[in-house]
Amino acid sequence: MPPQRRRCIVTAKQIAVKKYVVKLSEEERAQLNTLIHTGKRPAWQALRARILLKADASEVGESWSDSQIAAALDTSVDTVARSRQQLVEEGFEAVLIRKHSPASARPRIFDGAAEAKLIALACSEPPKGHARWTLKLLETAVVELNIVDRASDNTIGRTLKKTRSSLTCKGNGSSRRRPTPPS
Repeated sequence: MPPQRRRCIVTAKQIAVKKYVVKLSEEERAQLNTLIHTGKRPAWQALRARILLKADASEVGESWSDSQIAAALDTSVDTVARSRQQLVEEGFEAVLIRKHSPASARPRIFDGAAEAKLIALACSEPPKGHARWTLKLLETAVVELNIVDRASDNTIGRTLKKTRSSLTCKGNGSSRRRPTPPS
């Protein structure tokens, strides 16, 4: 017996009701337009401004769908949806300002006191058998002296470079000394 074919009936999809409807005031539209057309701005900020202008459902707005906006601005539908959501939940200014979460940043290994102890150690005499402190020697010394629990030689190098007192190099700083031109 031949396999039976099933008929697929395509029904018209209902228009999805937007959960986050963007309605901008004239002042907000003007602010977004000036943000796009004047001065230098980060690309993400200009993109967010364009998204909001296209998504605006007020009388003067274009009221595009998320997929239309994503296609026109070469971004993802999720970015458009998050921009709408952020505008409705957090307000106009929150969309245009990047949030900085202190929880996202790593805690510093060397705080002020530990950094001072590291500099003092780097300025002291190197261990016997060594002409100068190396980053590996400083790494083991800061752990043995309980200055910090653990630290890599890379972290120590960055800390010393930041303080411009790197005694592990011949010069005092990150650039070579230039000879003075004869007068």
